[in-house]
Amino acid sequence: MKWLLLLSLVVLSECVIIKVPLVKKKSLRQNLIQHGLLKDYLKTHSINPASKYFKEAASMMATQPLENYMDPSFPFMALGTTSHRAFAGLRVSDPPGNDQSGSVVMFGGIDSSYYTGNLNWVPLSSETYWQITVDSITMNGQTIACSGSCQAIVDTGTSLLAGPTNAIANIQGYIGASQNSYGEMVVSCSAINSLPNIVFTINGIQYPLPPSAYILQSQQGCTSGFQGMNLPTSSGELWILGDVFIRQYFTVFDRGNNQVGLAPVA
Repeated sequence: MKWLLLLSLVVLSECVIIKVPLVKKKSLRQNLIQHGLLKDYLKTHSINPASKYFKEAASMMATQPLENYMDPSFPFMALGTTSHRAFAGLRVSDPPGNDQSGSVVMFGGIDSSYYTGNLNWVPLSSETYWQITVDSITMNGQTIACSGSCQAIVDTGTSLLAGPTNAIANIQGYIGASQNSYGEMVVSCSAINSLPNIVFTINGIQYPLPPSAYILQSQQGCTSGFQGMNLPTSSGELWILGDVFIRQYFTVFDRGNNQVGLAPVA
């Protein structure tokens, strides 16, 4: 993380855009599956992404060093800026290749060639994290979660899209996901052609996620990109918009104005 901070400081002093290609690696879950160790690991380690943000959501078993980072494919990709002028732009995509077609983080400015249309700016609802307000989550025009608005953290360190356990369980049911012996929510790959978009409305703008985004395809089959997490009732309904969301929308973290910019990727 020190090199990210150093790059931010260099950019601020030089007023140039620095682009850093991101290399996709196997996640912890994938490595454990490959070596036949995941089942035993899950017996003694409880996974709860919320414990990264709220200490009260953590249990002794859910705060071990790695279990809440089971699925990230881009190691150490967590963005933070310290200066009132600093911002960072992020584009996450599946294909490797050069910095134009693959994933990249940039510091010091915005390259509009990475997105289409205009950036829509969303004010932070809390400055502790990159936390914003989501108006609603809908499918086929019907609200399926986040009725009456909810809070969400735009997080580069979370690969999946996480939300309250009950709401996520309902969504898994809507898309026909079922749990396998590895704790993954598997989906028929053919469903990608028939399932509807899931739409996140943020600051009055709709951000649809197509099935090709929220169903993750691999050589082993297809899995859901949604993950439940446990939060105390007092914390309200919180979502984490990880790579499943960010992969569809170029994301700008503007610390100077305490806002997040979103636009469809080019």
